[in-house]
Amino acid sequence: MADVFNTEKRSEIMRQVKSKKNKSTELRLIEVFKENGITGWRRNYAVKGHPDFVFPKQKIAVFVDGCFWHGHDCRNTRPADHQDYWQKKRERNIKHDQEITAMFEARGWTVLRIWECELKKKNVSLLSKRITEIIR
Repeated sequence: MADVFNTEKRSEIMRQVKSKKNKSTELRLIEVFKENGITGWRRNYAVKGHPDFVFPKQKIAVFVDGCFWHGHDCRNTRPADHQDYWQKKRERNIKHDQEITAMFEARGWTVLRIWECELKKKNVSLLSKRITEIIR
């Protein structure tokens, strides 16, 4: 289906879209925590780097990364339009993720990065095992 807006108008509209956190992925991870009896986590914890979840006693920071935005190629989807822009955007996100991970590790924290696709029902048993090994 063709876009009803020209390129300039579509760009203006998209600039107005602001992130409201990855609420659905975070809620799904909370379900995984509860299903596996994992406790001690905090959400919206005030620590530089803004992890999605923190286990403060164990010094574990958990990030739930969207596959497209953070460079996971599980679906191999790429927008046809403005490919250079989207590739650079993903590369900046990947670099930022690496910097944040390094910052936490330098402070003695363990960083757990979870891909959005790992929260799908078919993958959740492997994810649960991975989380449990790190948390406990």
